Amino acid sequence: MGHKAPACAGPIVIIVDDDAAVRASLKFALEIEGFSVHAYARADQMLVDQSISDCACFVIDEKLPGMNGMELAAALRRQNMSAPVILITSAPPRGLQERAAAAGIPIVEKPLLGNTLLDRIRAVTADAASSH
Repeated sequence: MGHKAPACAGPIVIIVDDDAAVRASLKFALEIEGFSVHAYARADQMLVDQSISDCACFVIDEKLPGMNGMELAAALRRQNMSAPVILITSAPPRGLQERAAAAGIPIVEKPLLGNTLLDRIRAVTADAASSH
């Protein structure tokens, strides 16, 4: 997963998911759509990478070892990372939905079928690009 896309690639999407199959399939699908993708298995691995400041969007699994997705989103905000966060999870409980909504973090439910996640990524990266 240390593969870096060419410098001419599109917006950088960072994926944090402890499931290797999910990471690989999302990386493949997003690269086909023109995104540059950096994928991490753990929140702590991603947080120490200095290149994350260049990203256009974070796609974070809620159920991560050591730190959940909402905690990671809060840690990113404390580091002044303003890129949008999209949370992915299965059957999010009402409390999580409310906390995510209050933080302005959309949730895309697993299994990731159809284009829901891709459409959300396109929307938030387009919004971020137009606000600069």
